[in-house]
Amino acid sequence: MLISLIGRIFKNPSSRLGTATLLVLILSAGMACGGSTGTGAGDGTGQPSSGSGVSGQIEIDGSSTVFPITEAVAEEFRNSHPNVQVNVGVSGTGGGFKRFIEGQIDINDASRPIKPSESGTAAENGVEYLELEVAIDGLAVMVSPQNDFVECLTVEQLKTIWEPGSSVKTWNDVDPTWPNNGLNLYGPGTDSGTFDYFTEVVMGEAQASRPDYSASEDDNVLVQGIGGDRNALGYFGYAYYIENVDKLKIVAIDAGAGCVKPTAETIENGKYQPLSRPLLIYINKASLEKPDVNAFLRFYMENGAELAEEVGYIRLSEQEYKNNIALLQ
Repeated sequence: MLISLIGRIFKNPSSRLGTATLLVLILSAGMACGGSTGTGAGDGTGQPSSGSGVSGQIEIDGSSTVFPITEAVAEEFRNSHPNVQVNVGVSGTGGGFKRFIEGQIDINDASRPIKPSESGTAAENGVEYLELEVAIDGLAVMVSPQNDFVECLTVEQLKTIWEPGSSVKTWNDVDPTWPNNGLNLYGPGTDSGTFDYFTEVVMGEAQASRPDYSASEDDNVLVQGIGGDRNALGYFGYAYYIENVDKLKIVAIDAGAGCVKPTAETIENGKYQPLSRPLLIYINKASLEKPDVNAFLRFYMENGAELAEEVGYIRLSEQEYKNNIALLQ
């Protein structure tokens, strides 16, 4: 796992793991190569706790926000469980839930809780599920680096800009001291849990949003759109901002107590409001009977803290991951 982790850090220089940490990992990798014969995540006894002799195929879909951590876990899991094929799709939280409640997939990545309507359909289809929190994320509001006048937006201004029927067309409509330039909006599509979360906490109602904006389920498309448009304003998960700090300018948010920028610290301690949220996975309980799925989920909880931080999210406490393992049993 260390070797693969180091490789991903070299590919991703913007990772929050610093040079000193990287050196420690390299030294640890050297010691591991010289003195360890384990094949998976251990429990302190030198034995792989997830079981390396399983085989099968695991189907995962859902949130583009949760995808990076689940894919990182899947990559590490494949290294120690080569006979298990782990397929991780990205159809958005809503798209994933559509498949999940029909019993088509084992796990759904979700950046919002399941809706009552979705839960009802799952019950009708005999799909029982388990919800596990895996990390914490914040939503980042961004403009182009060429924007030299916007540093902070209030929640009320966000609502005025994004609410259904909004008459805001220019930056000057938001603040009369700002230029009379057209305001171009970018954001996730309506199947995205990020869209649901943003509209619920800003507008007070999930899915309530003006429709005339550039939408995409692919956050990389949003990065390119916002970064390349000097009149752009958009939002998506904080982790994707961390991956693209050189292409975007982040905006502080004022929820009534002053302007606060999202950082690992402000998201974790709750100062960045109201745009902090839990990241979740939903597991079909029937799939827990499959040794490959059970092994994967145990591996996820045993390594989730480290991998969550690697991809830019905020880890849960060690006890919370242990509680998740207890729930799996």
